[in-house]
Amino acid sequence: MRVITGKYKGRHFDIPRTFKARPTTDFAKENIFNVLMGYVDFDGATALDLFSGTGSITLELLSRGCRQVVSVEQDRDHHRFILQCLKSIGVGSEAIALRADAFRFIRQCHQQFDFIFADPPYALPQLATIPDLVLGGSLLAPGGVFVFEHGSANDFTEHPRFLEHRSYGSVNFTLFR
Repeated sequence: MRVITGKYKGRHFDIPRTFKARPTTDFAKENIFNVLMGYVDFDGATALDLFSGTGSITLELLSRGCRQVVSVEQDRDHHRFILQCLKSIGVGSEAIALRADAFRFIRQCHQQFDFIFADPPYALPQLATIPDLVLGGSLLAPGGVFVFEHGSANDFTEHPRFLEHRSYGSVNFTLFR
């Protein structure tokens, strides 16, 4: 796993082979962030990375200048890996890595974010409910963007807050505002 651009550009992190999480591919990550440059000014933004997995998106957001990134990952080993990655790049209080259930976090969080990224397991039974859960509360700041990574089995183009859809191989991103 590597950071695509920004102050940590080119940094590599070796993901343990035992991990169940699949990081967003470099190709898909680079392309979706190119699209996002037209929607989001990451410099100074607050961001939320739900279902963080390996922390790849968290690291990318920090590298691109986010003022604060909250990373939510339930798996103990994945959370520990994210903490190690953050420590290795010397990140301080701008990164908050929580070991928590993303659904519980969504219900209980009172902070607003300029940017939210969610990459749940594609086979998660409640996957289709996530956009409404995220957008139904006050997590996303006015004018903010929510990116939802999912498999091809889901289509959110009819959602009232749909912005656009991008597909890179088997990786699908739906953007909401």
